[in-house]
Amino acid sequence: MKPIRSFAILTALLLTSATVHCQEPLNTIIERELPSLIQVYTHLHSHPELSYQEKETSSFVANELRRLGFDVTEHVGKYTEPARTGYGIVGLLRNGQGPTVLIRTDLDALPVEEKTGLPYASKVRERNDAGDQVPVMHACGHDIHMTSFLGTARMLSRLRDRWKGTIVMIGQPSEERGAGAQAMLRDGLYTRFPKPDYLLAMHDDALMEAGKVGIREGYALASVTSVDIIVRGVGGHGAYPQGTKDPVVISSQIVLALQTIVSRETSPLDPAVVTVGSIRGGTQHNIIPDEVRLELTVRAYKEEVRKKILASIDRIAKGIAAAAGVPPDRQPIINVDASEFTASTYNNPDFAHRVEKSLQAALGKENVLNVDPVMGGEDFGSYSLGDKIPLCIFWLGAVDPTKVEKSKREGTPLPSLHSSLFAPLPEPTIRTGVKAMTSLVLDIMK
Repeated sequence: MKPIRSFAILTALLLTSATVHCQEPLNTIIERELPSLIQVYTHLHSHPELSYQEKETSSFVANELRRLGFDVTEHVGKYTEPARTGYGIVGLLRNGQGPTVLIRTDLDALPVEEKTGLPYASKVRERNDAGDQVPVMHACGHDIHMTSFLGTARMLSRLRDRWKGTIVMIGQPSEERGAGAQAMLRDGLYTRFPKPDYLLAMHDDALMEAGKVGIREGYALASVTSVDIIVRGVGGHGAYPQGTKDPVVISSQIVLALQTIVSRETSPLDPAVVTVGSIRGGTQHNIIPDEVRLELTVRAYKEEVRKKILASIDRIAKGIAAAAGVPPDRQPIINVDASEFTASTYNNPDFAHRVEKSLQAALGKENVLNVDPVMGGEDFGSYSLGDKIPLCIFWLGAVDPTKVEKSKREGTPLPSLHSSLFAPLPEPTIRTGVKAMTSLVLDIMK
């Protein structure tokens, strides 16, 4: 009887230990993991990679997911211009019957020289698409996204007794170029892997204090379309303008006229932005060139507004050229870049409301803010397939609260996203990111 009794006691002790572990508060588990996650963050921050080049970053995230028991597939994503395979990753964790939830992080960094002075600041330089050596920095906080993503993966792997269903965790490349989401969808994201019932992502906020999150129902981010215009004229000597059709003057008129699209052709109730970000033309003071190149971005929430703006750009550019006497065979060439188009991000209202309530329960009502939509772009919206799958992205505060308070008091602006001075406050930001996303998933899949 003694061996049987001893075995029974041992079994009871093991079950009691397992129960205690299962009931361990989420906060306690996060605090235990936080030092390791800070190491992950500083590594990712100091080893950024440009869009389309996220080889080592992708491998790092994939190996971390694999170590946690996820079934990982690498090199997911097909680009068309030029045709190539991307560095997207998909990690699956199945845990019985239940909903399928997709969580996304982005992987890429920006061609920005870091000037934060941090001990782990990036000193990386890479060759861009043109072959030029450029500095590289995680100036948009994708390192924060990846670290929170991996922290969430750790929590969900350890807490399988608290949820049922399938977790799909994706590391998406080339978000900064607006190409990664479409590349992964094009490569069969929803046919090769379980199609999600819900879509979740977060993005850090350079104006919000760490410890808080922001949520918005409906449109959260705008679509972004890149447009190139080649304004062609008839070049010649600067002393004899009467024999030319000056593309510099024509381009100047086009730039001014484009501003009337938003002010006079678009409803004031439909937000839109037309930005001319680059003008290039000419080689010398006294030479009227043959052509000038304009690079534009068009931003809008509604697809019908975006299409109307693009049609107006075509009409205005060609109309001004014709009015200047440019011959029909020298009309402007207008190219809309479909390869790097970013769809607007629409937070499904019902799902966003559910997310808000869940975040309030996890973080406290005072730490969940209702925020305004922005005209920035983020290709996460593409995964919803036009709101066919409920999607929600929320904002994660990343700034030292004392700096936020000082900025409000003195009126000095904080470094924005994409700034060489942008430096998230790691510990509270990552802690909040992991707790927010983990709590959401546990609530959806409980």
